[in-house]
Amino acid sequence: MSAPILRRLADLRAEVAGWKARGESVGVVPTMGALHDGHLSLVRAARAGCDRVIVTIFVNPKQFNSPEDLANYPRTEVEDARRLGPLGVDAVYVPEPEQIYPQGFCTTVSVAGLTDVLCGAHRPGHFDGVATVVTKLFTQTRADRAYFGEKDFQQLQVVTRLARDLDLGVEVIGCPTIREEDGLAMSSRNLLLSDRARVWAPELHRAMEEMAEGLRAGGDASALRTAAEARLLRAGFTGVDYLDLRACDDLALLERVDRPARLLAAAWLAGVRLIDNISVS
Repeated sequence: MSAPILRRLADLRAEVAGWKARGESVGVVPTMGALHDGHLSLVRAARAGCDRVIVTIFVNPKQFNSPEDLANYPRTEVEDARRLGPLGVDAVYVPEPEQIYPQGFCTTVSVAGLTDVLCGAHRPGHFDGVATVVTKLFTQTRADRAYFGEKDFQQLQVVTRLARDLDLGVEVIGCPTIREEDGLAMSSRNLLLSDRARVWAPELHRAMEEMAEGLRAGGDASALRTAAEARLLRAGFTGVDYLDLRACDDLALLERVDRPARLLAAAWLAGVRLIDNISVS
């Protein structure tokens, strides 16, 4: 049985109003669809922590830098709804674009500082698109809690700061990255990898683990980074956007592990941009 799909904001608000009138808590899992086990782990966390669960599926045009990337993003709505059915989701909100960005829409939400580095430096405007759509989805769903994966660690930090700064009344909960058996972080973009590239893809996580081990042992971050990048290029990756040791709280660039830190990476493989991060503390 598939989960019920709502496409109009008015229908969503009517459902949520009934839940709120009964004093029920609402959890939301914002996604862009093409759901995998990582997304489903977020749904299970929401189900365990809330009375009602909404999964949103919206391929947000404002967070894409390339029209080609937007057009190629996988869309699997029927399969997504089928996968959500057994998890007891109360509503799947699949809004048409005008339900999110009505005619004349001219507001952008920006989070300074956290968005200037890492993916923000390589994808100008990306996090403005994320912050804007997340603000809309939080207010439309009236969620008490929102669940995001740690795989998109920078996004998690941006959304957490956004909810706090704007007093949105939403508790943002980060959930662990879910990986394939070979270590590749689960991602909707993995569907875009060719069979050959899929074999190479786990090398990103292996290179990061090797670099993290060196950092924990007190190794030089710059030298370890150079070695990890060389390893990725030998494995068939065509470029590395970043491979940085960053502070967990403010994403400040670090040269040594002197406070809670994560190693974050973005690299290109067969035309697909893969991201990952691991704790180094």
